[in-house]
Amino acid sequence: MEFESKVLSKIILEKLYESGKTIATAESCTSGKIAEVITSTPGASAYYKGGTICYSNFAKTKVLGIDANLIEEKNAVSEEVAREMVKGVIDLMEADYAIATTGFAGPGADPGFKVGTIWIAYGTKDDIRTLLIEEDEGREENLRNATFKALQLFVEYLREIYPDPTDFDQIPKPGDNLD
Repeated sequence: MEFESKVLSKIILEKLYESGKTIATAESCTSGKIAEVITSTPGASAYYKGGTICYSNFAKTKVLGIDANLIEEKNAVSEEVAREMVKGVIDLMEADYAIATTGFAGPGADPGFKVGTIWIAYGTKDDIRTLLIEEDEGREENLRNATFKALQLFVEYLREIYPDPTDFDQIPKPGDNLD
């Protein structure tokens, strides 16, 4: 695991532990990588409720309760489905916050989509934010970038809710020299 991700995990621990709030994850293309980073920090059991790897449409509908018609109409890799993944895992795990990912990491994608198309959704059931990534740097790099970006966005979200002006500049960004 990269140092930048460990820093983000530590910030998530501090913000959620201090607030008494919890998080869950619903991952498709990232296959548990976000959960792995979150739980790499000792003490994560105090705020990490659990997660699902809903790689297939079947899992998205059966585990997270996403309407199959929505997946058929919009595609599993869509903003709407990513939002529903957040809602579904919050309900399933009885969490306050969630992070979800769905995308085409590569090497293939559905017709009309590009490899590297990944939707990230995060927040609460009433305040879900999303980001679309459309960069193909190869499967492993696409997954690494999506994992890092999801964690980074969630940390920024937590800092909006629980501001601490003394540590804002500590959010690592891709390419930062951390020596």
